[in-house]
Amino acid sequence: MPIEVTRYTPAQRDEWNAFVKKAKNATFLFEREYMDYHSCRFVDFSLMFYKDGRLTALLPANIKESEGIIESHGGLTYGGLVTDAAAKTIDVLDIFAAAKAFLQEKTGASRIIIKPLPAIYHSMPSDEMLYALFRMNAKVIARGISTTIDNSSRLKFSQLRQRGVKKAKSLGVACNESNDYEGFWKILTQNLSERHGCLPVHSIEEIKMLQNRFPENIKLHTAVFGNEIAAGIVVYLTQTVAHFQYISASPKGKESGALDALTAHLIDNVYHEKQYIDFGISTEQGGRTLNEGLISQKEGFGGRGIIYDTYEMPLQQ
Repeated sequence: MPIEVTRYTPAQRDEWNAFVKKAKNATFLFEREYMDYHSCRFVDFSLMFYKDGRLTALLPANIKESEGIIESHGGLTYGGLVTDAAAKTIDVLDIFAAAKAFLQEKTGASRIIIKPLPAIYHSMPSDEMLYALFRMNAKVIARGISTTIDNSSRLKFSQLRQRGVKKAKSLGVACNESNDYEGFWKILTQNLSERHGCLPVHSIEEIKMLQNRFPENIKLHTAVFGNEIAAGIVVYLTQTVAHFQYISASPKGKESGALDALTAHLIDNVYHEKQYIDFGISTEQGGRTLNEGLISQKEGFGGRGIIYDTYEMPLQQ
């Protein structure tokens, strides 16, 4: 039987979410309550794939008609084809061929941009899509490097990071889970504005809304020094990964070692049972620029490199 491709509609939200929850390569970012929080900024063009009447795959996506681009997904850290345990290599090749034919027929897009979900987020081997991308002449157009701790083979903290932790402890810095997003967002916003001339991807209203929707997946941890927030880390929790989504410290926090102490606390005491702890990428300009100071700090906690790739696949061939 051929693959049936349909464009997602809000009426299919429950079916979509149920598939995401059982998929072998998905996180809560693919649930519609997360994807749709910024729907005003993206024209959704997500696809659903059926075979013999059974939902077999999803493709979170948006369209930029003026640029002739389909993205999976422009508003998310990652995207790509979402499948369940039943999907085999031949199935994924068939699904990709069906997706290409559908997009050729229904859109004027010339290419699709895909940011595959890194393997550390998979619940089982799920690289069939990477093989399909190769077979369909996709090419890597951006490559970010993240820093990740594998908790099954931990490395020791560097002496510099150990000194920071020791200093913070001697000063009485306290580390706890917190709901003071406003206090942390002031520090985060000021740092991003001064150092990079930008704002956090999420506004304070958006991150609070998302945390309310996903209270078990989004957590804020802070280090307090002198009754003030000195450092904070927002953590996104998936089945296999504790991902540090936002990391920032005040001048007092940097001086006191508060960020070192908070990071060590999360690694040693809070998320030590997760398979991976991921600090996020330290690159800009599609990976052409490496922030050496930032990645060195992360590697000082025992993290090593994981790749976040972006592929471009032609649609009009």
